[in-house]
Amino acid sequence: MKYPMRSQYKYTKSRYRIGNWPEYEAGLRRRGDLTVWLSEDANSSWREPPSGKPGGQRTYADIAIEAALTIRMIFHLPLRQTEGFLGSLAGMLGMDLPIPDPTTLSRRLKKLSVIPFHSTGNGQSIHLLIDSTGLRIHVGHMQKPPRNRAWRKLHLAVDAASGEIVASDLTTRRTHDCTQVPALLEQIADPIASVLADGAYDSKAVYEAAHGRGGGRTVRVLIPPRRDAQVSPEPSAALQERNRNIRSIRERGRREWHTHSGYSKRSMVENTMYRYKTIIGRRMRSRTFDGQRVEVHLARKILNMMTCLGMPDSYRVA
Repeated sequence: MKYPMRSQYKYTKSRYRIGNWPEYEAGLRRRGDLTVWLSEDANSSWREPPSGKPGGQRTYADIAIEAALTIRMIFHLPLRQTEGFLGSLAGMLGMDLPIPDPTTLSRRLKKLSVIPFHSTGNGQSIHLLIDSTGLRIHVGHMQKPPRNRAWRKLHLAVDAASGEIVASDLTTRRTHDCTQVPALLEQIADPIASVLADGAYDSKAVYEAAHGRGGGRTVRVLIPPRRDAQVSPEPSAALQERNRNIRSIRERGRREWHTHSGYSKRSMVENTMYRYKTIIGRRMRSRTFDGQRVEVHLARKILNMMTCLGMPDSYRVA
Protein backbone atom coordinates (compact mmCIF):
# COMPACT_ATOMS: atom_id res chain seq x y z
CA MET A 1 0.00 0.00 0.00
CA LYS A 2 1.37 3.39 -0.98
CA TYR A 3 0.84 6.05 1.62
CA PRO A 4 -0.40 9.50 0.51
CA MET A 5 2.03 12.36 0.20
CA ARG A 6 2.25 14.92 2.94
CA SER A 7 0.60 17.57 0.78
CA GLN A 8 -2.39 15.27 0.15
CA TYR A 9 -3.52 15.24 3.77
CA LYS A 10 -6.48 17.46 4.61
CA TYR A 11 -4.65 19.08 7.52
CA THR A 12 -0.86 19.02 7.32
CA LYS A 13 1.47 19.91 10.14
CA SER A 14 3.54 22.99 9.42
CA ARG A 15 7.31 22.91 9.60
CA TYR A 16 9.27 25.57 11.44
CA ARG A 17 12.90 26.58 11.73
CA ILE A 18 14.52 28.38 14.67
CA GLY A 19 15.99 31.73 13.62
CA ASN A 20 17.89 32.50 16.85
CA TRP A 21 19.47 29.11 17.50
CA PRO A 22 22.78 30.39 19.04
CA GLU A 23 20.95 32.53 21.63
CA TYR A 24 18.37 29.82 22.32
CA GLU A 25 21.08 27.16 22.72
CA ALA A 26 22.90 29.37 25.24
CA GLY A 27 19.64 29.76 27.18
CA LEU A 28 19.15 25.98 27.23
CA ARG A 29 22.61 25.53 28.73
CA ARG A 30 21.94 28.17 31.38
CA ARG A 31 18.85 26.26 32.53
CA GLY A 32 21.20 23.70 34.08
CA ASP A 33 23.45 26.33 35.70
CA LEU A 34 23.15 26.12 39.49
CA THR A 35 24.04 29.80 39.88
CA VAL A 36 20.74 30.65 38.18
CA TRP A 37 18.69 28.80 40.78
CA LEU A 38 20.93 29.44 43.82
CA SER A 39 21.45 33.19 43.78
CA GLU A 40 23.59 35.26 46.13
CA ASP A 41 20.45 36.38 47.95
CA ALA A 42 19.60 32.79 48.79
CA ASN A 43 23.10 32.11 50.16
CA SER A 44 23.24 35.29 52.23
CA SER A 45 19.70 34.89 53.64
CA TRP A 46 19.79 31.13 54.17
CA ARG A 47 19.42 31.28 57.97
CA GLU A 48 16.31 32.63 59.64
CA PRO A 49 17.10 35.66 61.84
CA PRO A 50 16.04 35.50 65.52
CA SER A 51 12.39 36.41 65.94
CA GLY A 52 12.83 37.84 69.43
CA LYS A 53 10.04 35.64 70.78
CA PRO A 54 10.49 32.93 73.43
CA GLY A 55 10.65 29.31 72.34
CA GLY A 56 12.37 27.48 69.54
CA GLN A 57 13.69 29.51 66.64
CA ARG A 58 13.55 28.62 62.96
CA THR A 59 16.83 27.55 61.42
CA TYR A 60 15.98 28.04 57.74
CA ALA A 61 14.50 31.09 56.09
CA ASP A 62 11.71 30.77 53.52
CA ILE A 63 14.19 31.50 50.73
CA ALA A 64 16.24 28.44 51.78
CA ILE A 65 13.17 26.19 51.63
CA GLU A 66 12.20 27.68 48.28
CA ALA A 67 15.72 27.16 46.88
CA ALA A 68 15.79 23.53 48.02
CA LEU A 69 12.36 22.78 46.56
CA THR A 70 13.28 24.53 43.31
CA ILE A 71 16.37 22.31 42.92
CA ARG A 72 14.19 19.30 43.67
CA MET A 73 11.65 20.16 40.96
CA ILE A 74 14.16 21.10 38.27
CA PHE A 75 16.34 18.00 38.61
CA HIS A 76 13.45 15.67 39.61
CA LEU A 77 15.01 14.58 42.91
CA PRO A 78 13.27 12.97 45.89
CA LEU A 79 13.51 14.82 49.18
CA ARG A 80 16.40 12.81 50.60
CA GLN A 81 18.41 13.07 47.39
CA THR A 82 17.76 16.83 47.48
CA GLU A 83 19.26 16.98 50.97
CA GLY A 84 22.31 15.05 49.81
CA PHE A 85 22.68 17.17 46.69
CA LEU A 86 22.65 20.44 48.61
CA GLY A 87 24.94 19.05 51.29
CA SER A 88 27.57 17.97 48.78
CA LEU A 89 27.25 21.28 46.94
CA ALA A 90 27.80 23.29 50.13
CA GLY A 91 30.80 21.08 50.95
CA MET A 92 32.42 21.62 47.56
CA LEU A 93 31.90 25.38 47.82
CA GLY A 94 33.31 25.45 51.36
CA MET A 95 30.13 27.05 52.73
CA ASP A 96 28.90 26.35 56.26
CA LEU A 97 25.18 26.13 55.51
CA PRO A 98 22.67 23.97 57.38
CA ILE A 99 20.75 21.72 54.99
CA PRO A 100 17.03 21.16 55.67
CA ASP A 101 16.01 17.54 56.17
CA PRO A 102 13.11 15.93 54.21
CA THR A 103 10.67 16.32 57.12
CA THR A 104 11.37 20.05 57.35
CA LEU A 105 10.97 20.51 53.59
CA SER A 106 7.66 18.66 53.56
CA ARG A 107 6.32 20.56 56.57
CA ARG A 108 7.46 24.03 55.50
CA LEU A 109 6.15 23.54 51.94
CA LYS A 110 2.55 23.72 53.15
CA LYS A 111 3.11 27.07 54.90
CA LEU A 112 5.51 28.69 52.47
CA SER A 113 4.67 32.34 51.93
CA VAL A 114 3.56 33.78 48.61
CA ILE A 115 6.39 33.26 46.15
CA PRO A 116 7.27 36.27 43.98
CA PHE A 117 7.69 35.50 40.31
CA HIS A 118 9.09 37.34 37.35
CA SER A 119 6.60 39.38 35.37
CA THR A 120 6.91 41.86 32.53
CA GLY A 121 4.05 44.00 33.77
CA ASN A 122 4.71 47.57 32.65
CA GLY A 123 1.22 49.06 32.63
CA GLN A 124 0.57 48.29 28.96
CA SER A 125 -2.36 46.20 27.78
CA ILE A 126 -1.62 42.51 27.39
CA HIS A 127 -3.09 39.80 25.20
CA LEU A 128 -4.12 36.91 27.44
CA LEU A 129 -4.29 33.19 26.62
CA ILE A 130 -6.19 30.97 29.07
CA ASP A 131 -6.45 27.19 29.32
CA SER A 132 -6.45 24.34 31.84
CA THR A 133 -4.99 20.86 32.12
CA GLY A 134 -5.00 17.93 34.53
CA LEU A 135 -2.24 16.81 36.88
CA ARG A 136 -2.17 13.46 38.60
CA ILE A 137 -1.84 13.21 42.38
CA HIS A 138 -0.60 10.53 44.77
CA VAL A 139 -3.10 7.73 45.45
CA GLY A 140 -1.63 6.69 48.80
CA HIS A 141 -0.69 3.11 49.62
CA MET A 142 -3.09 1.43 47.19
CA GLN A 143 -1.41 -1.35 45.22
CA LYS A 144 -3.60 -0.69 42.19
CA PRO A 145 -4.71 2.84 41.22
CA PRO A 146 -8.49 3.34 41.29
CA ARG A 147 -10.41 3.43 38.04
CA ASN A 148 -11.54 7.03 38.58
CA ARG A 149 -8.19 8.31 39.72
CA ALA A 150 -8.22 11.66 41.51
CA TRP A 151 -6.43 14.53 39.83
CA ARG A 152 -6.10 18.29 40.05
CA LYS A 153 -6.96 20.88 37.44
CA LEU A 154 -4.31 23.50 36.67
CA HIS A 155 -5.49 26.83 35.25
CA LEU A 156 -2.96 29.05 33.48
CA ALA A 157 -3.07 32.52 31.93
CA VAL A 158 -0.18 33.30 29.57
CA ASP A 159 0.97 36.60 28.09
CA ALA A 160 0.92 36.14 24.31
CA ALA A 161 3.76 38.64 23.75
CA SER A 162 6.33 37.28 26.22
CA GLY A 163 5.12 33.70 26.77
CA GLU A 164 5.26 34.15 30.55
CA ILE A 165 2.66 32.78 32.95
CA VAL A 166 0.99 35.81 34.51
CA ALA A 167 -1.69 34.00 36.54
CA SER A 168 -2.32 30.46 37.75
CA ASP A 169 -4.64 28.51 40.03
CA LEU A 170 -5.14 24.93 41.15
CA THR A 171 -8.57 23.44 41.76
CA THR A 172 -10.27 20.08 42.03
CA ARG A 173 -11.20 18.15 38.93
CA ARG A 174 -14.91 18.99 39.22
CA THR A 175 -14.35 22.75 38.88
CA HIS A 176 -15.61 24.24 35.63
CA ASP A 177 -13.00 26.14 33.62
CA CYS A 178 -15.13 29.24 33.10
CA THR A 179 -15.63 29.79 36.84
CA GLN A 180 -11.92 30.43 37.43
CA VAL A 181 -11.46 33.24 34.91
CA PRO A 182 -12.42 36.07 37.34
CA ALA A 183 -9.92 34.75 39.90
CA LEU A 184 -7.18 34.57 37.26
CA LEU A 185 -7.84 38.12 36.06
CA GLU A 186 -7.61 39.44 39.62
CA GLN A 187 -3.96 38.34 39.73
CA ILE A 188 -3.10 40.62 36.80
CA ALA A 189 -2.50 44.31 37.47
CA ASP A 190 -2.17 45.45 33.85
CA PRO A 191 -5.18 46.19 31.63
CA ILE A 192 -6.19 43.48 29.18
CA ALA A 193 -6.46 43.98 25.43
CA SER A 194 -7.80 40.55 24.44
CA VAL A 195 -8.65 37.15 25.89
CA LEU A 196 -8.33 33.90 23.93
CA ALA A 197 -9.73 30.62 25.25
CA ASP A 198 -11.37 27.45 23.97
CA GLY A 199 -15.06 26.60 23.88
CA ALA A 200 -15.17 25.52 27.53
CA TYR A 201 -15.00 29.21 28.50
CA ASP A 202 -18.04 30.26 26.45
CA SER A 203 -20.12 31.76 29.26
CA LYS A 204 -21.49 35.17 30.21
CA ALA A 205 -19.30 35.36 33.34
CA VAL A 206 -16.13 35.14 31.25
CA TYR A 207 -17.21 37.93 28.88
CA GLU A 208 -18.26 40.13 31.79
CA ALA A 209 -15.01 39.55 33.69
CA ALA A 210 -12.91 40.33 30.62
CA HIS A 211 -14.95 43.43 29.81
CA GLY A 212 -14.31 44.82 33.29
CA ARG A 213 -10.52 44.62 32.90
CA GLY A 214 -10.17 46.66 29.73
CA GLY A 215 -9.24 49.91 31.44
CA GLY A 216 -12.01 51.78 29.65
CA ARG A 217 -11.38 50.10 26.31
CA THR A 218 -13.16 47.26 24.58
CA VAL A 219 -11.59 43.88 25.29
CA ARG A 220 -11.52 41.55 22.29
CA VAL A 221 -12.73 38.13 23.49
CA LEU A 222 -12.07 35.26 21.08
CA ILE A 223 -13.92 32.19 22.31
CA PRO A 224 -15.54 29.83 19.77
CA PRO A 225 -19.26 29.55 20.62
CA ARG A 226 -21.07 26.24 20.49
CA ARG A 227 -22.46 25.00 17.20
CA ASP A 228 -26.06 26.03 17.89
CA ALA A 229 -25.22 29.42 19.43
CA GLN A 230 -27.66 32.22 18.65
CA VAL A 231 -27.11 35.96 18.52
CA SER A 232 -28.40 37.80 21.60
CA PRO A 233 -31.16 40.25 20.55
CA GLU A 234 -30.34 42.79 23.31
CA PRO A 235 -26.74 42.07 24.30
CA SER A 236 -24.82 43.89 26.99
CA ALA A 237 -21.54 45.63 26.20
CA ALA A 238 -19.64 42.45 27.06
CA LEU A 239 -21.87 40.05 25.09
CA GLN A 240 -21.50 42.14 21.95
CA GLU A 241 -18.15 40.40 21.49
CA ARG A 242 -19.91 37.03 21.51
CA ASN A 243 -22.39 38.20 18.87
CA ARG A 244 -19.47 39.41 16.80
CA ASN A 245 -17.85 35.97 16.96
CA ILE A 246 -21.09 34.21 16.02
CA ARG A 247 -21.67 36.42 12.97
CA SER A 248 -18.07 36.11 11.83
CA ILE A 249 -18.19 32.30 12.05
CA ARG A 250 -21.42 32.23 10.04
CA GLU A 251 -19.86 34.37 7.32
CA ARG A 252 -16.41 32.81 7.07
CA GLY A 253 -16.74 29.35 8.56
CA ARG A 254 -15.20 28.13 11.79
CA ARG A 255 -11.80 27.17 10.42
CA GLU A 256 -11.38 30.40 8.44
CA TRP A 257 -12.44 32.35 11.53
CA HIS A 258 -9.63 30.72 13.52
CA THR A 259 -7.04 32.13 11.12
CA HIS A 260 -8.60 35.48 10.26
CA SER A 261 -9.47 36.53 13.83
CA GLY A 262 -6.12 35.51 15.35
CA TYR A 263 -7.63 32.74 17.47
CA SER A 264 -4.93 30.34 16.25
CA LYS A 265 -2.45 32.15 18.54
CA ARG A 266 -4.10 30.28 21.40
CA SER A 267 -1.77 27.39 20.59
CA MET A 268 0.88 29.21 22.64
CA VAL A 269 -0.90 28.33 25.86
CA GLU A 270 -1.05 24.70 24.71
CA ASN A 271 2.70 24.91 24.26
CA THR A 272 3.01 26.23 27.82
CA MET A 273 1.04 23.23 29.10
CA TYR A 274 3.38 20.94 27.19
CA ARG A 275 6.42 22.70 28.68
CA TYR A 276 4.95 22.34 32.18
CA LYS A 277 4.40 18.60 31.85
CA THR A 278 7.75 18.01 30.12
CA ILE A 279 9.94 20.09 32.43
CA ILE A 280 8.09 19.87 35.76
CA GLY A 281 6.20 16.61 35.33
CA ARG A 282 2.69 15.25 34.85
CA ARG A 283 2.04 14.53 38.53
CA MET A 284 2.04 16.46 41.78
CA ARG A 285 4.68 15.64 44.38
CA SER A 286 2.93 16.92 47.50
CA ARG A 287 0.07 14.93 49.04
CA THR A 288 -1.82 17.88 50.57
CA PHE A 289 -3.81 20.46 48.65
CA ASP A 290 -2.00 23.38 50.31
CA GLY A 291 1.36 21.90 49.37
CA GLN A 292 0.19 21.27 45.82
CA ARG A 293 -0.83 24.92 45.37
CA VAL A 294 2.60 26.09 46.55
CA GLU A 295 4.15 23.55 44.20
CA VAL A 296 2.27 25.10 41.28
CA HIS A 297 3.55 28.57 42.23
CA LEU A 298 7.10 27.21 42.31
CA ALA A 299 6.66 25.60 38.90
CA ARG A 300 5.26 28.86 37.55
CA LYS A 301 8.31 30.76 38.75
CA ILE A 302 10.66 28.15 37.26
CA LEU A 303 9.02 28.26 33.83
CA ASN A 304 9.04 32.06 33.80
CA MET A 305 12.73 32.06 34.65
CA MET A 306 13.44 29.64 31.79
CA THR A 307 11.43 31.87 29.47
CA CYS A 308 13.57 34.86 30.45
CA LEU A 309 16.76 32.86 29.75
CA GLY A 310 15.75 32.44 26.10
CA MET A 311 12.97 31.14 23.90
CA PRO A 312 13.10 30.04 20.25
CA ASP A 313 12.17 32.55 17.55
CA SER A 314 10.79 30.18 14.93
CA TYR A 315 9.39 30.86 11.49
CA ARG A 316 7.40 28.69 9.11
CA VAL A 317 9.24 27.05 6.23
CA ALA A 318 6.59 24.63 4.89
